[in-house]
Amino acid sequence: MNNWVINLLIVLATFIAMEGVAWLTHKYVMHGLCWFLHRDHHVKDSEGFLERNDFFFLIFAIPGIICLALGSFYEADTALFIGIGITVYGAAYFFVHEIFIHQRIKYFRNTDNWYFKAIRRAHKMHHKHTTKEHGECFGMLWVPFKYFMDSKKNTTS
Repeated sequence: MNNWVINLLIVLATFIAMEGVAWLTHKYVMHGLCWFLHRDHHVKDSEGFLERNDFFFLIFAIPGIICLALGSFYEADTALFIGIGITVYGAAYFFVHEIFIHQRIKYFRNTDNWYFKAIRRAHKMHHKHTTKEHGECFGMLWVPFKYFMDSKKNTTS
């Protein structure tokens, strides 16, 4: 197999794995030990553009930066492509969560796409809980099947 195919597979596998990492971290760290940082994402404490929750963006960037640095400075190809996968997931998170779902930048307001409607619906269900307990839908891109069904119903009615 060519090196570029292996490298692409590493990037894709890392991107997919990051959804699991994000789900686990969101459920057990953000809604657990670090709720004090995540709480203002569920219950608005201030009117500012930034939230304490935004610190997680920096926290999640650290492994990607380390892998990119290792790959760039020490010619560790696997680390470089893992870092690329983490970074691509971070960019997807920014666009999907911050721009599309929460409309921090007013863009992509309306969509009839069944997948994007399902993402938005699942995230809305996550935010209906204002405490760290009883949460649901902790992922970003992996949406439970029931939200796709609801999404299809609403587009045809």
